[in-house]
Amino acid sequence: MESTRNKLIHLLSVSNDIFISGQEISDKLNISRSAIWKHMKELEKDGYIIEAIRNKGYRIVDAPKKVSQNTIQWGLNTEWLGKTIYHKETTTSTQHIAHQLAQVNSAHGTVVIADEQTAGKGRLSRQWHSAKQQGIWLSMIIRPNILPHLAPQLTLLTATVLADVLKHELKLDPKIKWPNDIIMDDKKIAGILTEMQAEQDQIQYIVIGMGINVNQQQIDLPADIQDKATSISIVSEKKWDITNLIQLILVQFEETYAAYMRKGFSVIKEKWERYGYRIGEITRIKTHKEVNEIKIIGIAEDGALLAESLDGKVSKVYSGEIDWFDKGSF
Repeated sequence: MESTRNKLIHLLSVSNDIFISGQEISDKLNISRSAIWKHMKELEKDGYIIEAIRNKGYRIVDAPKKVSQNTIQWGLNTEWLGKTIYHKETTTSTQHIAHQLAQVNSAHGTVVIADEQTAGKGRLSRQWHSAKQQGIWLSMIIRPNILPHLAPQLTLLTATVLADVLKHELKLDPKIKWPNDIIMDDKKIAGILTEMQAEQDQIQYIVIGMGINVNQQQIDLPADIQDKATSISIVSEKKWDITNLIQLILVQFEETYAAYMRKGFSVIKEKWERYGYRIGEITRIKTHKEVNEIKIIGIAEDGALLAESLDGKVSKVYSGEIDWFDKGSF
C-alpha cells in the first residue's frame, strides 16, 4: 500500500509550482492539518524548499539534487515499482538488504538503493567498486508468477532495460555482453546480478541488482580495471543526474516487465539480440580443457548463449571462458 508521504509527494509534484491548499491536501489524503505540517517539515529536512502562505496553501519551490527515497519518488510515474524505497547512504550491499527485506515479506517492487557500497559484488562473487554518489547501486525485489527455471530470463530482461535507457534517453550506443554486462567502447559500464529464493515449482522472490557507473572519471576508477571499465560520464563527456536516471530505469523496467508477463520471452529475446555484443562474430571459447572457435548467433529462452561451431552445429553455452576480444578465423 502506498504511504501517505508518497501520496503527498505525488500530489505536490503533479501540481508543479501551483499552490495547493491545506484543505485540498487534507481531503485527498484524509489527514489532519497538523499531519500535513509534520510531513512538510520532513520533506524540508530532506532538502525540499517549501513555500507556505496562509489562505493559499503549499508549493514546492525547489527540490534537492541528492538521491533519497523522497527525491526518487518525486514525479516517479510507476504503478508498483519503487512505491517502497529504502535508501542508505552507505551499506555493505543492496543485495544483502533486499534479501533480508524479501524474507520478511516486503512487497513486490520494493527498491533498495545506496549512495555507496562497501562490499558490492557482481556475478561469481566478483568485487564491484561502488564509489559514493558516482553511480547507481540498486536492488529490487520481484515476485513473478513464473516457474523457477525461467528466472534467468529476468537477467536478460533487465539488460535490455538498461540498454534501452542508455540508447533512447541518453542517446548512447550500448551493447549487452552475455550474460549480464552492459558494454560501451568495449568496456564494462554496468553489471546485473540476479538471485532467487524458490521451491521446486514456485518462486518465492527474486532480487535483481544492478551496478551502473555514472559520473566516475577515468582517475576515479581503480587502476586494475581502468582498461576494462568505463562510465556514462566518460563515454558521453558530461555529468548526469543520478536521481533522474534511476527514475528512467524504474519506469522502463516496469513497462518491459509488463510486456514480458503479457507476451512471454520472445519480445525480450528479439530486443536482446539487437543489442547483443558481437552477435554474428567469431571468437574462441574454453570449456573444460578444450578451446574451440565459435560464432555467436543469439540467446536461447533459458538464458544460454547460442553458438555455432565450425561444422555448423548450434549448441547452448551455459558456462565457459569466452575470449570476447579474440577475432576468430573461420
